[in-house]
Amino acid sequence: MLSALDRRDRPPEEGAAAGLQGFAVDKTFLSSLKGILLETELALSFIIFICFTASISAYMAAALLEFFMTLAFLFLYATQYYQRFDRLNWPCLDFLRCVSAIIIFLVVSIAAVTSRDGAAIAAFVFGIILVSVFAYDAFKIYQTEMAPRATQGDQQ
Repeated sequence: MLSALDRRDRPPEEGAAAGLQGFAVDKTFLSSLKGILLETELALSFIIFICFTASISAYMAAALLEFFMTLAFLFLYATQYYQRFDRLNWPCLDFLRCVSAIIIFLVVSIAAVTSRDGAAIAAFVFGIILVSVFAYDAFKIYQTEMAPRATQGDQQ
C-alpha cells in the first residue's frame, strides 16, 4: 500500500497532466497588441465599475458585465482554449463584444455625467477613454480578421 509520501514523490499520471496543459498561459499573447488591449479594457472597466459603485450604483451592472466578458475573452485567448470551440467565429464574437461595449459605455457615460457627482464625472472620463480603446480594438479586429482581402486573381 502506498503512503502519502510515496504518492507525492511520483510524477502525476499522464492523463491528469495533459488535462492541465490546456490552461497554460501564453505569455507572448499577454505582451502582444491584442493582449495589451484586452488588459487595458479589463483595467478600465474595473475602474469604471468602482467609480459607479461610489456614485451611481444603477449603472454599475454595465461595467461589471463588460468586465466579466473581457475577462472571459482574455482567459480564452491567453490559454488558447478558444481553439477547442472551432465552430464559433471568434473574430466576429470579439468584434460584436467591442461594438456592444462602445454603445453601452457611451450611453452609460453620458447618462452618468448628468448627475454632476465627482465619481460619476471620473466614470465619464474613463468611459470615454474606454470607448476609444474598444473602438481601436474593433478597428484592428475588422482590419486583420474580417475585412475582405484582395486575392491574387482580384488584383489583375
